[in-house]
Amino acid sequence: MLYRLALESAPAGARLHAVAEEGVPLRDLASAIGRHLKVPVVSVPSEGAGDHFGWLANFIAMDNPTSSSLTRKRVGWRPAQRNLIQDLEQGSYFDSRKS
Repeated sequence: MLYRLALESAPAGARLHAVAEEGVPLRDLASAIGRHLKVPVVSVPSEGAGDHFGWLANFIAMDNPTSSSLTRKRVGWRPAQRNLIQDLEQGSYFDSRKS
């Protein structure tokens, strides 16, 4: 639906964000993935993030929330599907044959 609304009414060159929620905590994301993969999830203190995550630590440390409020105003879009954690909990991203 958002793609259609964007084509029909968004200004040329507009940046639109198709996110239903804002600020999903990394802990919640990791916990959902860990449950499905049956791997432990641990909390890593910020001073140990470089050792634990390597080059990815800088990206993990970023506080870069994305908002769809402008998208909603510009094109009248309202998210209607599951949010990210609900979608992960549905299990369709994980190969059930390996469980």
